[in-house]
Amino acid sequence: MRLVRWFFGGLQWVSPRTAARLAERLFFTPNRSRLTPAMRAVLDRGKPFQVEVEGQRIVRLSWGDGPAVYLVHGWGSRGGRLSAYVQPLVDAGFRVIAFDAIAHGDSGGRMSSMPQMAQTLRAVVESNGPVQGVVAHSLGASVTTLAMEWGLTVGRAVFVAPSADPVGYTLLWARQLGLRPDVIDRLRTNSQQRIGFSWSDLDIVGLARRRTTPLLVIHDDTDDVIPLADGQAIAGAWPGSRLVKTHGLGHSEIVRSTDIVAQGVAFLANQPDRVATSARTPSATRSASAMIVK
Repeated sequence: MRLVRWFFGGLQWVSPRTAARLAERLFFTPNRSRLTPAMRAVLDRGKPFQVEVEGQRIVRLSWGDGPAVYLVHGWGSRGGRLSAYVQPLVDAGFRVIAFDAIAHGDSGGRMSSMPQMAQTLRAVVESNGPVQGVVAHSLGASVTTLAMEWGLTVGRAVFVAPSADPVGYTLLWARQLGLRPDVIDRLRTNSQQRIGFSWSDLDIVGLARRRTTPLLVIHDDTDDVIPLADGQAIAGAWPGSRLVKTHGLGHSEIVRSTDIVAQGVAFLANQPDRVATSARTPSATRSASAMIVK
């Protein structure tokens, strides 16, 4: 990071325009995450089919029959990262659909953004029919909320470790690079022109206040990627939502915890009496406690 800061520190004095362009490419190019053998085994059992977004091939899979539940991954992730939900949802009578958003996983593209990920979700839904439910992790929750703002109808939603302030994280990252305010403004202008979307329209908490979809938010108080405060902010703004706070699962293990998965499936199946517990519960690799906060 010190080397990158040094590089941008010099470049922005020589050419602010070039510094903004390079920073934009760096920030909006997601890492291609890998899958564990267990995740890959689940994907191998899915039925592949494809759609296109911005001329790019989008990889997606489905399992089972029944009302459709969509799995929406976060930034730099992929649909297979939510594979722990597949079999429990199929067993509950749902059809499960997972996909890699544009420029993520095995899908085409090099640069992405929250609006482009929301466009991917809409394209996948348009080719598969109504959305009974959504399980969204991290930035995937923001993506889903934005898609709802655009008119996507969702029966019930589960947000796991959701991000409430994507613009704030972008600005924080830019400051960590040591970018000057004028270079950050250029980065903002460039990205808005490229995507065709204003940063000011990405206020997730503001969008949450206008939602009516039944929502369960699950967030861990030891999450060092997206703080619990983000989940609390979304749950506090979203009318009628419920917040389950866990301890000891962090940002990634929470999507693999068998107990948390079971609670998410129960909520999507409209079985509220099975959501949350005050007892210590087993996860895929460690224990965690969970309690209803709202």
